[in-house]
Formats: sequence, C-alpha cells, structure tokens
Amino acid sequence: MNSKSGMPPKDKMTATELRGSLSLASVLFLRMLGLFLILPVFTLYARTLTDSTPTLVGLAFGVYGLTQASLQIPFGMLSDKVGRKPVILAGLLIFIVGSLIASQAESIWVMIMGRALQGAGAISAALMALAADLTREQQRTKAMALIGISIGFAFSLAFIAGPLLDAVIGVSGIFILSALLAVLAMVVLYLVVPTPETSSFHSDAEVSLAMLGNVLRERRLLKLNLGIFILHAVLMANFIVVPTAIQDYAGLASAHHWQIYLPVLFTSIIFMAPAIIIGERTQTSGAFFKGAVLLLVVSQTGYFFWHNTLVALAFMLLVFFTAFNYLEASLPSLISTMSSKNSKGTALGVYASSQFIGTFTGGLIGGIIHEHFGLSAVFIFGGIMTLIWFLVIMLPTNQVQDED
Repeated sequence: MNSKSGMPPKDKMTATELRGSLSLASVLFLRMLGLFLILPVFTLYARTLTDSTPTLVGLAFGVYGLTQASLQIPFGMLSDKVGRKPVILAGLLIFIVGSLIASQAESIWVMIMGRALQGAGAISAALMALAADLTREQQRTKAMALIGISIGFAFSLAFIAGPLLDAVIGVSGIFILSALLAVLAMVVLYLVVPTPETSSFHSDAEVSLAMLGNVLRERRLLKLNLGIFILHAVLMANFIVVPTAIQDYAGLASAHHWQIYLPVLFTSIIFMAPAIIIGERTQTSGAFFKGAVLLLVVSQTGYFFWHNTLVALAFMLLVFFTAFNYLEASLPSLISTMSSKNSKGTALGVYASSQFIGTFTGGLIGGIIHEHFGLSAVFIFGGIMTLIWFLVIMLPTNQVQDED
C-alpha cells in the first residue's frame, strides 16, 4: 500500500485484481481447453459419421467459428445491460448443450448442430468486460495478458492431450469432458471470480459501435485483421487433412499422434520465445514478424511436397507451429499498439471476429477442396493464403494514426 495515500501502488495488482484476473483466466482456459481438445482428432472421427462428406466434415469442424463471430459482440453488449456473470453463465450453458449434442451425434448433421451451439456459447467479450470491471486501467494489460496466456496454454495442452484422450475415452468422451470442464468453469465463475461493485463501459476492452467505422477504415488494423483471419483459416484447413496424412500416408495411428505434437509444440515454443525477446530488445520485431509469415509459406510448400513421410511431416509441423505461435502472440499486442485508447476495445473485438471467421472459412473451404481436389490441394490453398499475407505486409502503409 502507498503509505501516504492509503491507495495501492499503480504498478502492482491488488489482491482482488490478481484473484479476478487469475480466476477469469481459469474460466476461459477450461472453456477453450474443451473446444481445442477436439481439433487434432475431429476429422478422423467425423468421416465415420452417417452422411459424412469431406465438405460436411469441414463445415462441422469450423462452424463454431461462425456462431462465435456472430454472437461474441452482441453477448458483450448484452452484458452491459444484464450483467457480466449471467451472460457468461448463459454462454457456458449453451456450450454444454452443444458439447452433449455432439457427444451423441451419429450423423454429421447432428454434429454440425452441436458444434454450432458450442460456438454460440460466445463468452469472450463478456469475460473481457468483466476483467475490465475488476481491474484499474493501469493493470488491465496484465489481466488481458494472463487471459491470453491461458488460451495459449489450453491450445498447446489440447494438441497433446486430445489424441491421448481419444485413445482412452474416444471423441464422444472428449465432448462429454468438454461439457464437464464448462461446468467446472461455472463453479469457478460463481465461487472464485469476484463480483465487481459496478459494471461500466470500458473503451479499451469493449466494442463501441460508434468507433466501428474508424477501426474498419484503419489500414494498419486491416492488415492485422487479415493476418489473423488467414492464420486461423490455414490452421483449420491444415487440420482437415494433417491428421489424415499422419495416419494414412505416414502410417502413425491416431492414438500415437501426441508423439509428434508433444515434441513439436515444445520445440516451437523454445524457438518462438527468444524470437519475441530478441525482436523487442533489438527493435527488429518487424523483421521477425515478416520472417514468421514467410515460414508459414514454407510450411505449406513443404506439406505439399513431403506429406507422405513422418519425419517430413513432423518437421513441417515444427516450422508451422513456430511461426503460428510467434504470430499468435504478436498480433494482439500490435492491435493494442496501433489503435487509439478510445478504439482499443473495438479494435480487439473486430480482431477476434476476424479470427473466428477465419476459423469457419478455413474449415469449410478446406473441406470443399479436400473433397473435390484431394489432400494436396488443401496445402496449395494454405500456400496461396499465406503468400497473399506475406505480400500484403510487404506493402507500404500510411503511418498516420487516429487521434484519441
């Protein structure tokens, strides 16, 4: 405490702020872990469902992104009127229903419905608003960073645990586990997350319709939004076919796919972390960023030529995830840096929507291409998309930033 004013120092979180940030990070971790666990195992399972085609598998794989993109901003605005916790609770309940429907699906159409409902439980905007309610402006960046770290950890853990769980409880069991994780998130929400004394609009954490036009016209933000759209479109398109390539071409059974994902993800983090640190210290982050996008192009090219051997697939996965993790960590901070204080929440909301739309687009288009042109063509799609991104970031951009 500050001895003169009796107020907590501005550079440190209070106990309530830390508790709120960590518990909200836990809520989102549990929800996202349930969603991510299915990614490395879904397509091999979904192709066994009644009426399944590669196109419908792709739709089922990515449809949660469409519903999440459609509802995350409305749910955030609704939380301004009815309260944060009720909206987050409702979102978790919808996610639970979707997970249970997906767990019982015998046809691809029921699976699509379950996956759409999973995405409809769009809690991220309301959760970020609650985090803003529970923190002072000076500490808000730390809270958002903790939440972001929890999502990244859930993603990495899911790619390792998903195949292991599939071998033990099956994909249906993973969906049931996802529902149970969401129930645990509800318990944390009501028993651990503090209830703010008041809820108010925070321009640095929530979407403002009045600022939407300015954000959509800002060229630098458009480049970043295009980037996260392509990044997640390529991720989803890749994982329409990568599990199939590992199993059917490289000969590794799905229950053992974790043996690739574990060393690949661990090594990619070892490569990614120094790149971020060195880039910040030497002011060469821009060069590292461009290099990471170029690595995505390399990974797609490598997949295309060498997807039939296990060693080559593992190496290209390492290249892909090193670039993916670097870009996933860098893009949100760039959004925050390049947006004004009054438009930061809106910019982050548009960014998140771009990510979810990319998830949907990549799943659907990846499925369509896989059905009509084959597995290799999906990597051509990924190569074209990542090359477009690389060319776009090489273009000069107007450096004038909007005034606060």
